[in-house]
Amino acid sequence: MTPHPARHHRWRTKLSLFLALSRTPHGLIDMTAPCLAALLWLGRFPSPGTTLLGLVTVFAGYTAVYALNDVVGFRTDRVKLAAGLSAAPGAQDLDALTVRHPMAQGLLSFREGLAWALGWGLVALAGAWHLNPVCLLIFLGGCALETVYCLLWRISPYRSLVSGVVKTAGAVAAVFAVDPCPAAGYLLMLFLVVFCWEIGGQNVPNDWTDLEEDWRFGARTIPVVFGLARTRDIILGSLFLAVVLSAGLWLSSQTPAEPLYLAAVTLTGAWMLILPAWKLTPQAPRQAVLKLFNRASYYPLALFGIVLAQILF
Repeated sequence: MTPHPARHHRWRTKLSLFLALSRTPHGLIDMTAPCLAALLWLGRFPSPGTTLLGLVTVFAGYTAVYALNDVVGFRTDRVKLAAGLSAAPGAQDLDALTVRHPMAQGLLSFREGLAWALGWGLVALAGAWHLNPVCLLIFLGGCALETVYCLLWRISPYRSLVSGVVKTAGAVAAVFAVDPCPAAGYLLMLFLVVFCWEIGGQNVPNDWTDLEEDWRFGARTIPVVFGLARTRDIILGSLFLAVVLSAGLWLSSQTPAEPLYLAAVTLTGAWMLILPAWKLTPQAPRQAVLKLFNRASYYPLALFGIVLAQILF
């Protein structure tokens, strides 16, 4: 029996709202960081079973954590909308591909959003347990820190450091999923690369684009507290460290550190991270900051492409 067209349309609309809650287009790009971490450490592909379970677990984990961000920030997002602030991101924002804050807009109920986050969280927990119980502990820690991060919005600009740690969780867990005893040096380099990339390429630029809104609502973000000149220095310094340490990540892995690929890693980082950050000034338009944010978002994907090419060819 063919489903009624109107019912089928409502189902598709509801699903698109749930995916928007989890910022799935952006999340799919972020998923390449765990893939990069596991593949680079091994220097080869893991078994098909581990690969399939790992991909499902990573998708579930990112879907749950991104949704958790909106669940925890539900009241704050509603206050912003009630004050007349638009829920639509700018046309050049990567997140403009989906509806922003669908729960706060009343397009999804709080219960629906909470159920979505919990459901995918349970899938992630089950997958993490089967891969390695250490992965489960890392995921639970990441969820707890994500909650802390959201609650610190009006308390401390150093919440960005919490965001950096949260973003490393998926990549570090992926390494333990394919090897129960990875080298501590590699894990440290991985943590630092992802941490610096998140601070300079994602979290702080995102706060920069929300400066007026955050100022109005008394948020304590880095741009609000330290000003745009210091913010630009923080962004540039963090991304410079991310690029330099990315080469060290290759050197500490089990993938051969061939000069050609090390050069590709360095040049990719210079173009995607350092160049757009260098062009920023305190007077830079919002579009320039969004350009950095969008380009930096694809950095893990670019590095994943490099290690994939190295293993295949």
